[in-house]
Amino acid sequence: MRYARRLVAGTLAAGALALSLTGCGNSVDPIERLGREATQKASEGAASPGPSASASPSAPVAAAGDEAYRKWGLTAPLTFAPKPDRKPHAPSAAPGKAAVVDRIPVPAGEKVVFLTFDDGAEKDPEFLKMAADLKLPISMFLTDSVASSDYGHFEQLRDNGSGSTINNHTLTHPNLRTLSFAAQKKEICGQQDRLEQRFGHRPPLFRPPFGNYNDDTLKAASECGISTVALWKVSMQINNFQYAEGSALKPGDIILAHFRGKAELKGSTETQMTTRMLQRIQEQGYAIGRLEDYV
Repeated sequence: MRYARRLVAGTLAAGALALSLTGCGNSVDPIERLGREATQKASEGAASPGPSASASPSAPVAAAGDEAYRKWGLTAPLTFAPKPDRKPHAPSAAPGKAAVVDRIPVPAGEKVVFLTFDDGAEKDPEFLKMAADLKLPISMFLTDSVASSDYGHFEQLRDNGSGSTINNHTLTHPNLRTLSFAAQKKEICGQQDRLEQRFGHRPPLFRPPFGNYNDDTLKAASECGISTVALWKVSMQINNFQYAEGSALKPGDIILAHFRGKAELKGSTETQMTTRMLQRIQEQGYAIGRLEDYV
């Protein structure tokens, strides 16, 4: 494995949410309530967008000294997978439908996992510092009803030089399986339009809320310009991973986390949860890859 090691710097503060492997919540969808909280926070002062950057997550990064990663609660520098020369074999898709992937077929022997964050209710400025200092390549799946109160926050995260990206997670976070084809298409295409208007790009990746989808979802996603529906095999709880299979990470696992704060994390913060997630990845000897380099 040819992995570039990066030393990083920052200050510890924010965390993650207990999640179910079947969606963005356990029994009750908190999106509507979180949207109200996010709007209130945004009215108190929204973050301004940062400068654009185009650095690849596999590009060399100057060492920041031994104190850097320790400030974020890590005992060693993170390891990152370089961009592969070619993408693995793409998941198959029926004509007129988006493909579905929940684990990336990485080359044998390569221990790589991928970081994804959903929704967008929490907009913690400390997490922006953490992600930038650690150069975390995060694939964001944003829901307009909660993220749009401060899209500038996620623009800063996208443009911090780590290779993070912004993707589609519907307009209002419904259970798509309960909706008609037309209603599903409105949710997916509507968010495609919003993201294109705000960020200048129609994302090729989509994640259905709760991981729930049906044949109509795949058709609607394709008609909205989506090539791949990205699910997951591992979800980050407040302190530890929950696995769909077995009791450890597997090569190519897509990891699900959320942009959520103390109210949903039982007192933990977004960065505290993320530190625990990164520690678990390191403990199992994995490197972090950029999802869009592989799909």
